[in-house]
Amino acid sequence: MKKLSSAVLGLAFTFAFGMMANAQVPTDPQIVGIVQTANRIDIDQAKLALKKSTNPQVKEFANQMISDHTNLEKSVTDLANKLGAKEQTSDTAKQLKQQAADESKKLNGLKGSDFDGEYVSHEIAFHQAVIDAATNTLIPNAKNAELKSALQNAAPVLQGHLQHAQQLQQSLQSSSH
Repeated sequence: MKKLSSAVLGLAFTFAFGMMANAQVPTDPQIVGIVQTANRIDIDQAKLALKKSTNPQVKEFANQMISDHTNLEKSVTDLANKLGAKEQTSDTAKQLKQQAADESKKLNGLKGSDFDGEYVSHEIAFHQAVIDAATNTLIPNAKNAELKSALQNAAPVLQGHLQHAQQLQQSLQSSSH
């Protein structure tokens, strides 16, 4: 389990610091692309959790991720359409997609409590990385006031997901002892 957690932390640091290390500042269309990629990744991972997990708490969490990230995705799409900011890909979005594919492959190979533990650990690391990236890179570099505001308004939702995932992880760990 420690091996899996360190791999997940590697993902978080790669995402959060990879963006900042990149000399290019993301444009508003690239920010939209990064946000939408992160939303889709979380929705896809949650759908996988609904298929593979038998734990009611994990399924409840996954349903919340699908609902909340679908709503975030729609609001960002609506805002991008309103602003005429077509979603644009970036190295960060491509990197996120590759890491998500690697994580999905790993998750597909796991069952039962091993799956649940990895899924929840990944959600913790992913949400922390997204919060860090939004705070340190996306929000400060968003040029459009409405986009910046939308990112700021999403922060409490993401923070709530992180806290829910942390509580779920504690619950899973205490039930396995």
